[in-house]
Amino acid sequence: MSAVIPIFNVEYEQPVSASACDTRFAWARVPQEPTPDERVALKDKIRRLLKQQDAVLVSHYYVHPDLQDLAEETGGIVSDSLEMARFGRDHPAKTLIVSGVRFMGETAKILSPEKRVLMPDLDATCSLDLGCPIADFDAFCNQHPDRTVVVYANTSAAVKARSDWLVTSSCALDIVSALKEKGHKILWAPDRHLGSYIQRQTGADMLMWNGSCIVHDEFKAFELEDLKKQYPKAKVLVHPESPADVVALADAVGSTSAILNAARTMDAREFIVATDNGMMHKLRTLNPDKFFIEAPTAGNSATCKSCAHCPWMAMNGLAGLADVLETGANEIFVDPAVGVRARVPIDRMLAFTAALRSGQPAGTLVPNIGAA
Repeated sequence: MSAVIPIFNVEYEQPVSASACDTRFAWARVPQEPTPDERVALKDKIRRLLKQQDAVLVSHYYVHPDLQDLAEETGGIVSDSLEMARFGRDHPAKTLIVSGVRFMGETAKILSPEKRVLMPDLDATCSLDLGCPIADFDAFCNQHPDRTVVVYANTSAAVKARSDWLVTSSCALDIVSALKEKGHKILWAPDRHLGSYIQRQTGADMLMWNGSCIVHDEFKAFELEDLKKQYPKAKVLVHPESPADVVALADAVGSTSAILNAARTMDAREFIVATDNGMMHKLRTLNPDKFFIEAPTAGNSATCKSCAHCPWMAMNGLAGLADVLETGANEIFVDPAVGVRARVPIDRMLAFTAALRSGQPAGTLVPNIGAA
């Protein structure tokens, strides 16, 4: 019998739009923090079970520091969703433990259908995924059959299967630029802020789905300007899922991996960071001589709901991880037919980014495709 894991419910509210799914009634739960003795015992148990079961742990930058550290200590990885996808596909382990949110586990299963994929909590989801249900998205695509469908990684397997290209925030600019050069008109989903940022940068013809991340959507330009006055030497690092007026204040804009690189290479000792505060652990670990400040999500002009941390990423905990390793619970399944179709845009993305890394002309990988 699986262990009973104590949880605390966390409510949040998402603004309703006429063209986006109403996610106000979604919910999240956060595991109770273990005591110091419990933490040591759980980590020891997880290390042992990972080895016994030929399993590898992949963790996102936004989950609890304990899970990030465990992934690296046991031969796994801490990364953004693109590198998680690559790593899980290429690692020889028979079982993948994905510490993140559900779309990440689904992506791992799509790329490795022969492997067992487990997650600490199957209810850990994403407001972008919730806000882009397949029936509504399919109807939207059908209304615009002349457009190439490009979807962000933060979507369900079914939405990926309806797309032509998958992107992450680390490769979206390059892929959309290549599509534009080939004359493609784009239907973009689901994050409107990221889509608008890419449109401004590339000049591409993009039709947007109206979705947003409940974390990044809450960063506030007015309060950020005030914070910059308090730290005049600080550089501002912003994830492009943030609103345009926040992005406009940035010294560097990019994915989680790009933010890490900017913190390492920029000539500054202080940084204001506008992304999920789970990133602070890795930023501070890699840059112990630098000072990192969370960008504001609340203040005179805001009511904070997520407070810069995804409530679903917070559902990943040591107790849940130990439980699924011990019991085999929380396995991810993807309909094989959906998985085969969803793998096409994922493989296109991975081939494109591999070509970029090796210095090949990635633009030649963009076929003259229409809508799916």
